[in-house]
Amino acid sequence: MRFIDIGGIDVPVIGQGTWKMGEDRSRRHEEVAALRLGIDLGMTLIDTAEMYAEGGAEQVVGEAISGQRDKVYLVSKVYPHNASREGIPAACERSLQRLGTDHIDLYLLHWRGQYPLEETVEAFERLRYAGKIGRWGVSNFDVDDLQELNAPACATNQVLYNLEARGIEFDLLPVCQQQRLPVMAYCPIGQGGKMLGNAMLKQVAARHAVTPAQVSLAWLLRQKGVIAIPKAVRPEHVRLNAQAAGLQLEPGDLEALDQAFQAPQRKQRLAMV
Repeated sequence: MRFIDIGGIDVPVIGQGTWKMGEDRSRRHEEVAALRLGIDLGMTLIDTAEMYAEGGAEQVVGEAISGQRDKVYLVSKVYPHNASREGIPAACERSLQRLGTDHIDLYLLHWRGQYPLEETVEAFERLRYAGKIGRWGVSNFDVDDLQELNAPACATNQVLYNLEARGIEFDLLPVCQQQRLPVMAYCPIGQGGKMLGNAMLKQVAARHAVTPAQVSLAWLLRQKGVIAIPKAVRPEHVRLNAQAAGLQLEPGDLEALDQAFQAPQRKQRLAMV
């Protein structure tokens, strides 16, 4: 597994996402087992949020990391409507209870809302001083949002980024790279499977005897300062995700993928899901 630095801590370049987990109690055992397998395979960064299944995903994560909290770099996110001076500490406490831990390694503002950024940052810093969180960051922030934030203490920006959604490459990704601000890519293999059916992507995967999803992850990780957080529940998918960290694409592969999924030629509105 390869690693990247977030606030002085080395974390794996491929972590585990949990969006949609915790929505069906009949799948809880399967979801917990998948996260535990991922941890065993070195994908020790786990991303979740109070929004996911309204806390249900955090409960799944809490069960998965029970007894091995020290192995995990835990990321969670706060709703914008909770991102006030009083709301953030209360939301954090609820997340901590669901996660069964006394601290969150990285706590993110899920997207911008009604509260001034200065107020949100103040609340984050108070949590950090109290030891409730290790670092804080943002999600779904575009260039102008980061400029307004103007906070060197921000540890990451989590955004939609995959072969189909390359808009950040025009300006946001270069800005983050210049600032040495790690980008955490959510939905790194797209949604619904349509992207993975692309003929060119399949050809590249066949040349390397891997899956299109693995190529998609390796394509993201070619970029400096990028972390991918795919979600997987099936054990075979978890294993394939972990193996993708070692896949190196060749210049010809990248050229072929650029033809199939064109890079942005102008500023695009930041995509979100």
